[in-house]
Amino acid sequence: MSLSLTPIDRAKYAAARRAVDLVEDGMKLGLGTGSTAAWMVRALAERVKSEGLRLTCVPTSVRTAELGRELGLKIVALEDAGWLDMTIDGTDEFDANLTLIKGGGGAHLMEKIVATASDKMVVITDASKEVKTLGAFPLPVEVVPFGWQASRMLIEELLGAMDVMGTQASLRMNGARPYITDEGNHILDLSLGRIGNPRQLSLALNQVPGVVENGLFIDICDIVVIGFADGLVELRDIGEGTIERERIIFEDTNNIFRDV
Repeated sequence: MSLSLTPIDRAKYAAARRAVDLVEDGMKLGLGTGSTAAWMVRALAERVKSEGLRLTCVPTSVRTAELGRELGLKIVALEDAGWLDMTIDGTDEFDANLTLIKGGGGAHLMEKIVATASDKMVVITDASKEVKTLGAFPLPVEVVPFGWQASRMLIEELLGAMDVMGTQASLRMNGARPYITDEGNHILDLSLGRIGNPRQLSLALNQVPGVVENGLFIDICDIVVIGFADGLVELRDIGEGTIERERIIFEDTNNIFRDV
């Protein structure tokens, strides 16, 4: 039951509930990946079940696809859906310009493709993810397995000329083995401390041989929905320049959220 959730999960749930209120019947949606996005998928399935919404959903990872199918959502590939109306996803960090760091869940490549194939990207988060300057959260960079050590050396050399505090790139591990993305690649996590110029860094990283994509989302997010443990939700629309606040009522959602 939502009343027994931790404060952080209550905040995520509140943001997810508000975000899915933006969904309209007949929409084609991108579904993000991660713990906050999982709340969104479940809240979306709750609306579909109670209101009979007809939606077509494109997942950004295998685990999101599995969760969506389990909950009865219509899951299709991006090439089958075509252009999307909206993508709803979480974030690891965001700033006042709604520039994001994503990829803590290892899905930022698919997340960026799906988000940029949408008319609008809505980000759901809790207040702890908002920062003045990006970079405290390690920046994920997806690289092909072949020659990843060379790619890492080139990245660390590049970082020395960037407006960042740190230059260490670490291979993400899954136990004793390298973490493998859904696309079969590795991830290098960059411990930067601070990113003074995200746009410059993003462009430079993607020029390094072996780099597939980085976790900086620039000029992609349109709306951020920030949830709080008491049910307060703040919706910021960067395009409209508006801020809306309301309170979500925590109801008994034991059935739909039983596995979270």
